[in-house]
Amino acid sequence: MWIGPKGAEHARRGTRQDTNMLQALRTKTFSSVALIVAVAVFAALATNGGFYSAAISMYGGALGRLPLLASLPLVLSCIFVLLLSALCHRWLVKPVLIVFLLLSAVFGYFAFAYGTIFDPQMIANALQTDSAEAGDLINLKLVLYIGLLGVLPSIMVAFANLAYPGWKSETIARLRLVGAAGATLAVLFLLFGAHYVSLVREHRELTGKIAPLAGVVSAIKLVSKGIAPAPDEHTIVGADARISPEDTHRELIIMVVGETARADHWGLNGYSRQTTPLLKGENVINYPDFWSCDTSTARSVPCMFSNLGRAKFDVRDAQTTDNALDILKRAGVSVLWRDNNSSSKGVADRVLYQDFKSPALNPMCEDGECRDEGMLSGLQEHINAQSGDVLIVLHQMGNHGPAYYKRYPKSFERFTPVCKTNDLGSCTAEEITNAYDNAILYTDHFLGRVIALLKANTEHFETAMLYVSDHGESLGEYGMYLHGTPYMLAPDTQKHVPAVVWYSNALAHDLRVDDLAARSKRRWTHDSVFHTLLGLFEIRSNAYDPTKDLLVHNDDEAASVK
Repeated sequence: MWIGPKGAEHARRGTRQDTNMLQALRTKTFSSVALIVAVAVFAALATNGGFYSAAISMYGGALGRLPLLASLPLVLSCIFVLLLSALCHRWLVKPVLIVFLLLSAVFGYFAFAYGTIFDPQMIANALQTDSAEAGDLINLKLVLYIGLLGVLPSIMVAFANLAYPGWKSETIARLRLVGAAGATLAVLFLLFGAHYVSLVREHRELTGKIAPLAGVVSAIKLVSKGIAPAPDEHTIVGADARISPEDTHRELIIMVVGETARADHWGLNGYSRQTTPLLKGENVINYPDFWSCDTSTARSVPCMFSNLGRAKFDVRDAQTTDNALDILKRAGVSVLWRDNNSSSKGVADRVLYQDFKSPALNPMCEDGECRDEGMLSGLQEHINAQSGDVLIVLHQMGNHGPAYYKRYPKSFERFTPVCKTNDLGSCTAEEITNAYDNAILYTDHFLGRVIALLKANTEHFETAMLYVSDHGESLGEYGMYLHGTPYMLAPDTQKHVPAVVWYSNALAHDLRVDDLAARSKRRWTHDSVFHTLLGLFEIRSNAYDPTKDLLVHNDDEAASVK
């Protein structure tokens, strides 16, 4: 590209100005106290928009609340001053301040753009995100936000000419700073103490957005928990498991683990749009009041296959404890897990696992996106090669956000206009919803193909499909997007999920579908998945609880089976 004389002159002027600014920073002497105050105030004001906007939404714009809201930036500034004063000593001053600025920018962006609440589980989710999922989160707004509010001030700190006075002078100056910050906090606490206590104790949805404090504290909690010793031995569950001798038919069950589907956008649940037209025409039992174990894939997926239940579930315990797949495999069922998501989260560690996230196995990949339909490739050949009962688990990419528009082929773009960016803040609510609903429509198509495969095998098997989503999604309600919000704070949209069972005619008599209609309307949770899978294969074991089986006809029968 040719640059004329005027363009070259402008470029030289810009370079000289940047150089002059850096030279000024190198020439002027700064004390550590001055840098600490500058960074603390900057982080409090510039990178905590998500926290302030949430506080304003919660407290409202009443004039009586304005003093409280106005005090929050000052509170954060003082807290940051105290924290940085404790960490910044001599040569550590600049590195600590730079890391603090960068973390503030990163955590601040996600709190502001997506309403993210940072807790240990959210940090764990971030660490388990694969490169494709991480790529969906990168956009121009993220780059500019981190560049302007993280990288640029970090460069300024790095070039600042920092003075290192004697320890006595430095100690006195630091004590004065800490005293001033502490006194300011004391005065503010006298004025608004009751509100601050309420904020910390009862409104984690606000404090979980403070950048970078919430993220750093959560990361420390996660690390400290990870240091705890893991169970030494693998725990066997259902050692007595066996297929009922009365079962003379072979079973072929396909379980589809959905991704990020919410119940109120599911056509079968009465959504204003018919997003499940194919399922509507099939023999299905729909469960409209179904709830997830958690709001993240990392916990919900292992939880639903575990017999621990949500109340007792722990990821570390689940890793060394038999799940439903282990029990079925030991009982003689052929188990296959195919994954078009990030992983099985440890569930399929001891069964046959195939990764369909790449073109190596998935024939339906384009532009870096592999379709869920690709998991059906070669599946009939796998079924033909088995001699007994068969369980196949298909883990979808489903509605994984924020790039919903990537989750379906162009031919499924029925609801328009759509949000065609991962920067949800730049799209309207209608565009986001349209893209999300198109992805649900594609899941309906995928499930239709699964059912067609099962129908083709009814001559040799009793067949059924179980579909359950791992968690839901926020689409901008209450200023929140995506998922992973702490369970107690999460809106129902992240916990209320669709669940469906399709059954073949051969299985219909055994299920006595009419008797299940009323029971399906009850409140169900992921706790039922473990027992439903064992029930479908007629497993007899002390680990099986028929009262939690989705397909047991009634409570009296459940009690007699147990």
